[in-house]
Amino acid sequence: MRAVLCGYYGKGNGGDEALLAALLEMLPTHVEPLVLSGDPAQTTQAYGVEAIDRKSPTAVLAALRRSDALVWGGGSLMQDVTSALSPVYYAGIMTAAQRLGLQTIAWAQGVGPLRRSTTQWLARRAFQGCSAVSVRDRASAAQLAEWGVPFTLAPDPVWALSPVSVPRLWDLPAPRVAVVLRPHAQLTATVLHTLTEALRQFQTATAAYLLLIPFQPVQDLPIAQAIHTQLPNVSQILTLTDPQQLRGVFQGVEMAIAMRLHGLIMAAASECRCFALSYDPKVSRLMEELDLPGWSLDAMPTDPVQISQTWLDYYANGDALSPDQIHSLVDRALMHQDVLKSAFKN
Repeated sequence: MRAVLCGYYGKGNGGDEALLAALLEMLPTHVEPLVLSGDPAQTTQAYGVEAIDRKSPTAVLAALRRSDALVWGGGSLMQDVTSALSPVYYAGIMTAAQRLGLQTIAWAQGVGPLRRSTTQWLARRAFQGCSAVSVRDRASAAQLAEWGVPFTLAPDPVWALSPVSVPRLWDLPAPRVAVVLRPHAQLTATVLHTLTEALRQFQTATAAYLLLIPFQPVQDLPIAQAIHTQLPNVSQILTLTDPQQLRGVFQGVEMAIAMRLHGLIMAAASECRCFALSYDPKVSRLMEELDLPGWSLDAMPTDPVQISQTWLDYYANGDALSPDQIHSLVDRALMHQDVLKSAFKN
């Protein structure tokens, strides 16, 4: 059986690549994957799977015609905040697959935000046409329940992604603190300057070595470079393209200060203390579900002393998730695998 895997793959985003790696780990062995990718050659090299250009309508249609199923996800694919074209793209592929008679599975989805009536309609139609659906947060589950779509709710599958150790990580000075920032309209030059000064004060007080980790280098690297320039002797930029190494790096750090959702998930899964800077509802949902400390960017203090002191208090007195909590989250994340096993049992 061949299944087309459709997500935001091959675009250099560590979180989406981690979802693909988790999906490939969870896919039943008798299912042959064919990945729609922004960089097919890189995807084939990294994962040893067949991949085609996700932007080529001819290639995508040909892939669907020679496949039995479409696995759509995971991640926040049906949202119109980043782009109103995203729901159109994915709904178009879903419609084509369903008209060709393929089994369609929406996997590990985060639904929304959907601010336009047109994209809400597209999303509802897409999910209602699926033979199986799994979602990764309660807000997405509530939306599907409102639409009358049956679903399985489970934590993000990246909780269950196998880590791979990072060579020479343990040679770096300790203790280590990971910093995972990304561009956003609210992360202005002034806010970044404030955060950098807070990091300087935090580092001075803790003697921690800062690992600046750009999850999507094309976007995140300039921010990491700006911080490293100000803290050259006590920080290092760590660019990793292997999502399992990204997952593994957090096993060697004491605390993570992160904007990106999967940076927080990978850190929390590694018994690392996590402090969140939320730019998106999906990050705020994770903060609520795990009771993580943090601020939304629009409510963050403007005084670097206050920010640094908050981090110091958490560094000294805060708790990571317990092994039992992590085990439970990993166990439940594997429900996404059960959805695939059930869908492909025949």
